[in-house]
This record gives sequence, C-alpha cells and structure tokens, in this order.
Amino acid sequence: MKKENRTKKIDARFTEAEYKTIQALEKELGVRKTDLVRSRLLENAPAMVLNAKELIRSLDSISAEIGRSGNNINQLARYANILNNKKVLSPMVAERFNMLFEQYLLNQKMLEASLRKVVRAMGH
Repeated sequence: MKKENRTKKIDARFTEAEYKTIQALEKELGVRKTDLVRSRLLENAPAMVLNAKELIRSLDSISAEIGRSGNNINQLARYANILNNKKVLSPMVAERFNMLFEQYLLNQKMLEASLRKVVRAMGH
C-alpha cells in the first residue's frame, strides 16, 4: 500500500486549558500532538458528526409515538376504571395492564437517558 504524503494543513486555535489537555495527553500517551489530534478526529468522526435535521426528525417521531402511547394508556385506564366500578374488571386484564405500563415507564426512562447522552455529546 502506497503511503500518501500529507500536503493539506488545518489550523486550529485552542484555549489555554484545551492546549494543556492536549499536552497532557501527548505526554501520557507518548504520541505527538498532530498524531493525537488527527487520530482523535478521524477515528471518532462518525461518532462526532451529527446530522441535526435527522436527529430532529427522529425526535419528532419519537415524541409523537410517546404522545400516542400516553393517550392510549389514558383511554385504557379510564375504561379499566369504568369496568372496575361495575365490578366486571378481570384481575388478569388489570395485571396485564400493570405489567405493560411498567414496561412503558421503563422504556421511557431508557429513552430519557439516551436523549441526555445525545444532548451531552452535542455539547462537546
């Protein structure tokens, strides 16, 4: 495989704190600053680049689905209360509803945690 010469240059400015972090990594890892920056940028590029339009579309879709799920849960809960008041609610149906509702809450917590990670990643 032919080694290609690096002929293109990108200048970047860093704050004093950022530069000290780079220097510390250079010393700790035993890698030159240019190699460190190049490897961090190019190897992590897919994780670093974020398509904001695609993310917003996905979040819109997720939000709409959560809204629909919430509406369905409310309708089911109202109907279950009506049946319970008439003393005709099956314990098996109530148990199944509670199990599904717990799973819904767990999924919602997982989604919130994932969204927090995305927001944090966007800030860095």
